Parts: sequence; C-alpha cells; structure tokens
Amino acid sequence: MERGIRIFAASFFPILKSGLKMTIPLTLLVFFLGTILAIFVAIIRIKKVKVLSQIAAIYVWIIRGTPLLVQLFIVFFGLPKIGIIIDAIPAAIFTFTLSVGAYSSEIVRSAILSVPKGQWEAAEALGFSYFKTMVNVILPQATKVAIPPLFNSFISLVKDTSLASTITVTEMFLTTQRITARTYEPFILYIEVGLIYLMFCTILTLLQNKIEKKLEKSNKKPMIKGEVNV
Repeated sequence: MERGIRIFAASFFPILKSGLKMTIPLTLLVFFLGTILAIFVAIIRIKKVKVLSQIAAIYVWIIRGTPLLVQLFIVFFGLPKIGIIIDAIPAAIFTFTLSVGAYSSEIVRSAILSVPKGQWEAAEALGFSYFKTMVNVILPQATKVAIPPLFNSFISLVKDTSLASTITVTEMFLTTQRITARTYEPFILYIEVGLIYLMFCTILTLLQNKIEKKLEKSNKKPMIKGEVNV
C-alpha cells in the first residue's frame, strides 16, 4: 500500500506535465482546425455547391461511420504502405481534425438552419450578398445555438486524444503506460490518469456552464430589423 502511494505521488506530476504539454495543446489545435473545417463543410452542404456538397456529405458519412481508432491506424500505419509517411503528431492532428470537422459540421449546419428564414430574406432585401449575410447575420446567431454542443465535443476531444497513444504520441495515457511498464502498478496508475482527465473535464465543464449562463442573459433580439450595419 505504501509503495502504491509513493508511486501515485511520484507519477502525478509527470503525467500532469504530459497533459499540459501535449494533451491540452493537441486538443486546442485540433478543435480550432476542426471547427474551421466544420464551418466550411456546413456552408457547402447548405449552399448545395455542385460536386463539393456531395463530396462533403460522403466525407461526413465515412468519418461518422468508422471508429476514430481505425482512422488513426489507416493514416499512421496504412498510408506508409502506399508511400505516404506522416509522423505521429501530424498524423494525430490530421485524423482528429477530420473527425472533429465531420461531427461539428452537423452541429454547425443544424445551428445555421435554426436561424429563421426571415433573417435571410431581410438581409437579401437590404442588398446583402450571400457571404455578407452569412458572416454578419446568420453565423452570429447560429453561434449561440452551436456553442453548447460544440463545447461538449471539445470536452469529449480531451478524452479522445488518449487514442493518440496508440500511434506513439506521448500524451498523458502513453506516459502512464510507460510508468506502468516500469512499476507494474496498472490499477493505481490508470486510476490516477483517469482522475487527471476528470480534473481537466471538470474545469472545462465549469467553464461551459459559465458561458452558457452568459448566453442565456445575452440579448436575443433579431439582428435584422433596421439594426444591421450595411
């Protein structure tokens, strides 16, 4: 028991450090890139751009219909077989970004479609282009709808990054596995890394709750009723 406590105490900061140096930065970067991709995919599908909308729909269908772990293995272990070699961290970023982009695109698309058609019509009456309508009118309103589910996806992504350990990315879980291999204390160490993940996700959940409360208090008046800056 004393040995287990010593190992727990000695391993806490190395695991936490790998989380702060790799897990969190990886999550933030992937979520940023994935959200940008999601917005483009959502707009392409809503606009029904020829060919591109079909490609986007197939992309979302494939990513949502296959396990993330399989996607990671295809990119990191499979692509080298056809001459495409990607290092572990770029492979993880690429794969996670595709995953976030596919799932978040459905969130963004639903949020955009939730904006009343009257907003589109009013913007058109004011002479707005499609791009100006989307940027100045639709997306600001859709953002309020999309933020809560997108934040849920962000929290899930923190946990999903543990899969990067399978392709040798030194994030929290791989660090824990290496310490386990030296100490032969899997029970204590896996509980420990689980608690650290829980700590990260709890902090993010509290932040999410604050953001959602601010959104509830924000002005929900329509953006177009003679108040739009042309």
